[in-house]
Amino acid sequence: MTLPSDGVRAAVLEIPHDAAAISGARDQVKEVLRAWQITELTDDVLLVVGELLGNAVRHGAPPIRVSLWGTPRDFCVRVTDQGAEMPRLLHLDTEAVHRRGLAIVAALADEYGVNPLPGGTGKTVWAKWKRISVTALHAGKP
Repeated sequence: MTLPSDGVRAAVLEIPHDAAAISGARDQVKEVLRAWQITELTDDVLLVVGELLGNAVRHGAPPIRVSLWGTPRDFCVRVTDQGAEMPRLLHLDTEAVHRRGLAIVAALADEYGVNPLPGGTGKTVWAKWKRISVTALHAGKP
């Protein structure tokens, strides 16, 4: 796969509103990361995608869409659903086992956010990572 002249790549996945579809969606995202040669982010991205899709299936409404966007410097994943409930970062104690999804996203991504969709119903939850090039790493620069 070659980069477009501006270096921007994009992919969109439509995901069934079914928890059983999350594993397959993660596999598809993993394949995109491999094809785009963004393997340094694979573990964090797959965990974030799983959390965001889990939230969309549990608290959102169909359709659910995963959008991937990458450049040589950045990678972004967006999960969009039509549910009215807006996610929020909760400060939970260390014993909590539920409602930690956005805290996991905040810990793993360089930036994240929630944008309501026009019309009042639905939202896009996104996470973004800065990519560190191997050349810059060897030169001591991010």
